[in-house]
Amino acid sequence: MNAFYEKLMKCSEAVSQKVSFRPEIGLTLGSGLGDYAENIQIEEVLEYSDIEGFPVSTVAGHKGRFLFGYVKGVPVVAMQGRVHYYEGYPMQDVVLPVRLMGKMGVKKVILTNAAGGVNFDFRPGDLMVITDHITSLVPSPLIGPNEESLGTRFPDMSEVYSKRLRYVIKKAGENTGVSLREGVYVQFSGPSYETPAEIRMCRALGGDAAGMSTACEAMAARHMGLEVCGVSCITNLAAGMSDQPLNHKEVQETADRVASDFKRLITESIGLMGRMA
Repeated sequence: MNAFYEKLMKCSEAVSQKVSFRPEIGLTLGSGLGDYAENIQIEEVLEYSDIEGFPVSTVAGHKGRFLFGYVKGVPVVAMQGRVHYYEGYPMQDVVLPVRLMGKMGVKKVILTNAAGGVNFDFRPGDLMVITDHITSLVPSPLIGPNEESLGTRFPDMSEVYSKRLRYVIKKAGENTGVSLREGVYVQFSGPSYETPAEIRMCRALGGDAAGMSTACEAMAARHMGLEVCGVSCITNLAAGMSDQPLNHKEVQETADRVASDFKRLITESIGLMGRMA
C-alpha cells in the first residue's frame, strides 16, 4: 500500500466514524459560492482540521469544512474551501478531498472556480461550462505508484467533463434564465497571475479560461470513475487583455456580484442531476 493511498484510507475511516450521512453528489465551492451553505439543508458538518492528515486551506475566504445535507432533496456533500498546489501541498494532497468524496459514495462531482477570461468574447461575470481542460502545465496527480483499487494505471481522458452533465447544466441555465458560455479551462500553478505571454500561449493552445485549480481534481475524479462537470466564473480578463493590473480583490468582487446567478444555476443543476440514473 503506497503512502498516499494509506492516507486516503485513514481519512475515509475518520469520516465514516464521525459522519453517518451518505451523499450522492459532491460539490466544490469555488469563489462566489463560499456561502452556498445557505442553500443546503445541512444535516452534518465536518471541519477539515478534525480529519487527521487532511490538508487544510490557507487561502482567505476558504473556510475548510465539509457540509453534508440536501439540495432539492438530493443528498450532497459540499467542500467549503479547497486546497491549491501553490499552497505548497503535493499534488496528491490537493486531489485528496475529491478522492475522499468518492470514498464517501459520491458518483457525480461538480467542480466550480473563479478564472480569468482568455477568450476575447468573454466578459467578467460570465459563467462558463467547462468542456475540456489543459493541465500539462502542472504535475499530474496520477504520477507515482498506481493504486488499482482507485483506477487503472493509464486512464482514458477523452471525456473528462461528462457530456450528459454538461447538458444538464445548460438545461439548468435555461430553466433559471442564467446565460452560459462554454470553453476549455487551463490550469496554471499560481499563486502569481499569468503573464501576457502565458495567456497568448494559453489562447494558442485552445484555452478559453485560466485558473489555479479544478483540472487536477477532475483528472483524479475521472481516474476513480466518477462523473465530472465543472463551471468557471469568469472574474476578470486575463493578463494583457486590458490595461488594468490583476488583483484578488477584483476577482472576489466579480464573484460576489454574480453569486446569486451562480447559486441558482448550481441548485437547479443538482435538482436535475438527482433525477438521473
